[in-house]
Amino acid sequence: MRWEERLFELFDDLEGQASALYDVERGAELVDRSRAEYHHVALVSRLVASVGSMLALEVAGVGRVEGELRRTGDGWCLLSGHQQDWIVRTARIHAVHGASDRSVPEVAWSPLQKLGLGSTLRRLAESGARCLVHLADGAQHEAVVRRVGHDFVEVESPAGARVLVAFDAIAAVQSR
Repeated sequence: MRWEERLFELFDDLEGQASALYDVERGAELVDRSRAEYHHVALVSRLVASVGSMLALEVAGVGRVEGELRRTGDGWCLLSGHQQDWIVRTARIHAVHGASDRSVPEVAWSPLQKLGLGSTLRRLAESGARCLVHLADGAQHEAVVRRVGHDFVEVESPAGARVLVAFDAIAAVQSR
C-alpha cells in the first residue's frame, strides 16, 4: 500500500471520528434546546390540546373536580361530569391529571377559545340557571347570575339578596 493511500485512510478515519463527535454534540444540543424551548408552553396550551379528554383538576377553594374537558377560553375551562358542569378559572387550577402530552399554540386557537370569563357568565345569566359560585378562599354562594360587569359578576341568592363577586375571587362555578 502506498503512503498516499495510508494518508487518505487516516484522513477518512479522522473525518469519521469528527463526524461521530459532531453527532453526539448535536444530539445533546438538540435535547438541551428542546428542554429550553418548553418554557414557552403554557398550561392553557396543554388544556386546549386536552379538549375531549377526561381530566381531574385540583382547584383552589374547591378541591378535585373531574369530568370531560369540553371547552377552554381566556382564563377558564368547562368541565362536564356527573350531571353537572364546572366553569373553572385556570388561574385557580393547582394541578391537572390526565392532560394530553401535546400542546396547541395560541395562534392555532379558534376565536371562541379567546373569549373571557365574562362571556361564559353572561350565558349563565341568559339561562337564569341556579349555580354555586365557589371562591378561592373556600366560600360559596348559591345564586343565579344576574349581570356581568367588567371585572365582577352580580349574583342573586335564593333569599333575593344581590352580591357582587370579583372575577379574581372566583375559583369555579358549578351548575346546580
